[in-house]
Amino acid sequence: MEDFTKTTYRLQSVKSGNIFEDTGWLLDAPGETDPTLIRAVYDKQQLVVKSESFGLYRFSDWLPVSRMLQGSSAPVTYKSEGLAKVLGLSNLWITFSGYWPEKKVRMTTCSFKETEAYSVCGRMTPDMNKILVVASAGNTSRAFARVCSENNIPLLLCVPEDYIGALWFETPLNDCVKLICSKSGSDYYDAIYLSNIVSGFNGFIPEGGAKNIARRDGMATTVLSAAAEIGQIPEYYFQAIGSGTGAIAAWEANLRLMADGRYGDKKMKLMVSQNSPFNPIFDAWKRDSRNIFPMDNDMARKQVEIIDAKVLSNRKPPYPVAGGLYDALKDTGGDVLIASNEMLREASLLFEQTEGVDIHPAAGVATATLIDAVKNRLVDKNAVIMLNITGGGESRFMSERELHYLKPGYIFDLDPDPGYVKEKVEKLFAM
Repeated sequence: MEDFTKTTYRLQSVKSGNIFEDTGWLLDAPGETDPTLIRAVYDKQQLVVKSESFGLYRFSDWLPVSRMLQGSSAPVTYKSEGLAKVLGLSNLWITFSGYWPEKKVRMTTCSFKETEAYSVCGRMTPDMNKILVVASAGNTSRAFARVCSENNIPLLLCVPEDYIGALWFETPLNDCVKLICSKSGSDYYDAIYLSNIVSGFNGFIPEGGAKNIARRDGMATTVLSAAAEIGQIPEYYFQAIGSGTGAIAAWEANLRLMADGRYGDKKMKLMVSQNSPFNPIFDAWKRDSRNIFPMDNDMARKQVEIIDAKVLSNRKPPYPVAGGLYDALKDTGGDVLIASNEMLREASLLFEQTEGVDIHPAAGVATATLIDAVKNRLVDKNAVIMLNITGGGESRFMSERELHYLKPGYIFDLDPDPGYVKEKVEKLFAM
């Protein structure tokens, strides 16, 4: 096995172009006030893909990591036969993240959120001595809980109470992982609000969401997997989105692959999708607006209650920010699509019948919009198409094991008093 070496990189503001050193867990460009994402600029312009034994870290040349954690698995890309035949596509490639041992992908949380967790926690250094705070609608929390538990990294999860059924695990978790919830009837936005309160306390550090280069570049490994397997940058990229962070990451990976020079000079069209009726990004994009209209809290929560793909329910996505989803869609000539619950259920069933594995509702949304795009001739049937299946194999994994569930330490009302939250959270960690 090759040796793992710390990745060397600098950071760059998308808005200003300024380049600066990563002085440790930077989430924003120093001294800049205009909203902008920052990007990693890697010393290695050409990607050297390591052996499978490295798991996710086979792509570490383009991950901002200082260490390799054990237990990771990289996304796997293969050429579709079954689904491609039904749709009449000659060049459909599926990038699969989840649990599918026959394809050599063993993400035991069954979600591509593991790509984020192993990258973010690999960016952390043991001397940070902070408790990581992560807000999630389910899959992200499950991934971070597993990685932090196995690597003894203190973690506080903030999840809506109604979604804690997603916090299942193969083995009991290390006591370094704690859970707090926003009460029943709340949504992902409420969990984010709770996490923002906690992140302001001494001894805690926000994971950062889309602003964290490690989260985005971890997700970008789906595109690196595809390009390495296909031998070129795909022409179309299909993925369901909540925040759109994965699509931003795909765009950034595309730009790095173009600079690499060995994968062509195409910008793949980002064909991203939402689960109707919760589709604020779709609405903004169809108005050609950089801004998303504020959503009424009660209406948003009702829409989220309706949709099958709960993980696609971010009310304040990184859409307008410089380097965000709006810019990514504009630069790639992309589009935003929608799928109803009925469409995603039919697509999920078709995928399982033709490819042989169950998929998450979010992946069903992406598949449904691919089917619809083919039907409406939005894509060429001979084009190189990447379908990002962001979670799968869960039904099989759960049926084969006795599962353990994480219970909340505290459940808070909506808009809780910060002082009360501080008291309870510090008690959880015996601070």
